[in-house]
Amino acid sequence: MYKLIAIDIDDTLLNDRLEVTPGTREAIARAMARGVFVTLATGRMYASARQIAQQLGLNVPLITYQGALVKNLLDEKIWYERYVPLEAAEAVYRFARERGLHLQAYCDDRLYAQEENEKLLAYSRNSNVPYFIEPDFRELLKKPMAKMMIIDEPRLLDRLIPQLQPVIGGEARLTKSKPNYLEITHIEGTKGQALRHLAAEIGCPMEQTIAIGDSWNDRDMLETAGLGVAMGNAVPSLKEIADYVTLDNNEEGVRHVIETRVLNP
Repeated sequence: MYKLIAIDIDDTLLNDRLEVTPGTREAIARAMARGVFVTLATGRMYASARQIAQQLGLNVPLITYQGALVKNLLDEKIWYERYVPLEAAEAVYRFARERGLHLQAYCDDRLYAQEENEKLLAYSRNSNVPYFIEPDFRELLKKPMAKMMIIDEPRLLDRLIPQLQPVIGGEARLTKSKPNYLEITHIEGTKGQALRHLAAEIGCPMEQTIAIGDSWNDRDMLETAGLGVAMGNAVPSLKEIADYVTLDNNEEGVRHVIETRVLNP
């Protein structure tokens, strides 16, 4: 029944040790052997998602930057892209600078920050990507920006959201992939929008798609898919709208979904 599976990476595909278990690898391989199209749908950079995709033997377009970029692994053809509008990017920069917030920008599949600090170092380690220091963001903002991100304490970010939303206007959106990650993308740079585009490109009806995730940024993807699956460790608001709640990321929740809904329905 299901022909396309989109899987979030952090706290979904990966366990808390940032690993894909052998059992999950096997389940994904068996699904692909049956002709199922398996992809990743992540807020991560393409460069980071590609490393994990290659470990799994995927050779399909990946949904990255919250859906702002869908790029093929084989020939690196871009299937879908949406950039943060220039006015919104400049507004985010001013907002962060005035408040002394740590801001990261993603341009040409590179991670940029204005200074090196523990927030940047931790993110770079977890995503396994290098970073570049650019003291003058004004020049950087002239280039197309797939995503921007503010990293800080969850409670502070929650207070900042209602202040920042009106500043960025209606062509950009805010979402959180983790409690301490506040991300800014184009209004159409969402996992749900990217999933719809990808499904249309490969001729897969939305009813035959599965989306699996754990966080706020996965909501529209789960609502869009034929079967929206929340991990057992997902935020409560995602579980409320999910069609199904699987095991958590340390109990091979992704494997459980593939085995029970695809391989042995």
